[in-house]
Amino acid sequence: MEVTTIGIDLAKSVFAVSCADRRGKVVMRKQLRRGQVLELMGKLEPCVVGLEACGGAHHWARAIGRLGHEVRLMSPALVRPYRSGPKHDRNDADAICEAVRRPQMRYVAVKSLAQQDLLALHRVRAQLIKQRIAQSNQLRALLHERGVVARLGAKGLRQALAQALQTENSEVSGAMGELLLELSGWLRESEQRIAAITRRIERAVKDDERCQRLMEVPGVGPLSSSTLVAMVGNAREFKSGRELSAYLGLTPRQHSSGGKTVMLGISKHGDRYLRTLLIHGARSLLYRHRRGGAHPRATWAARLCARRGPNVAAVALANHNARVLWALLSRGASYCPAPQRSFPSRPSTVVERAREGKLFIDIERN
Repeated sequence: MEVTTIGIDLAKSVFAVSCADRRGKVVMRKQLRRGQVLELMGKLEPCVVGLEACGGAHHWARAIGRLGHEVRLMSPALVRPYRSGPKHDRNDADAICEAVRRPQMRYVAVKSLAQQDLLALHRVRAQLIKQRIAQSNQLRALLHERGVVARLGAKGLRQALAQALQTENSEVSGAMGELLLELSGWLRESEQRIAAITRRIERAVKDDERCQRLMEVPGVGPLSSSTLVAMVGNAREFKSGRELSAYLGLTPRQHSSGGKTVMLGISKHGDRYLRTLLIHGARSLLYRHRRGGAHPRATWAARLCARRGPNVAAVALANHNARVLWALLSRGASYCPAPQRSFPSRPSTVVERAREGKLFIDIERN
């Protein structure tokens, strides 16, 4: 019995395994307990192993890869069309075994332990920020019920809280004052935890040469660079910068038919956290440009902002930055900004409009 392709439906305890030969015919199906998976894989000759990119997939990909097999991770959304019949473990394993053989299938890069460690810091930091926002909103609501309205921002909340506790206010009783003090302590503790994790991320960025090169791009800081490196590594899974932009959900959706092209809003595929960081970085670059900063892409984005609005300009600049970041990661190059170029204030011809939208870095063919 010759096995060349294996599809494994991952689970917590019971795994479904389908093995196919060179012609794609399933020759063996098994249900294995968690401790039996590596035992079976060690007995088989090196072959292609397909897994869905779900929880625990990167751990199993590393473990199976050490046994000599070629492991390929796939998005569950791309595997679903290959499932025939009702959804259960055996059909899922058959679908994975079939999908991993397709030449047009797109795969997910296996993350290393260092990448997952760095990404875990970002996930914990994002969760702490959500908790801090929830605690702040609860404090604001409690103060509002006692006639104290806090201004926007963390500084405004601290001032309102100090005012409610220090001044004589008949609406704030002793029990309520103790509760507000306790809540403010929790909020202070959350801020300290966020600051500590941010410092750990910044230390990791200083030790990573790739992050240092990415931070040379205007609008990219420690958070954006470290998140991108943790998620895509060297970005060699993407053939071009356009593919990375589409992976991050920064490209428009398309709904075309009959030769008529209809472009919609951005697709918002991929990781929302990284996409948000890139867009916020673009907004900061636009803000610095309005305050007197000079950068070719910021100048282009400022003109786009005047025509289409700040949101479209920020997303367009984030899309451009994503393509530049792909070039830096995949080629191992350093960022070299293009010189400032002058354009007509109001392009009147097609050539002038095309020249205005041209990228200054040679990534048009990517």
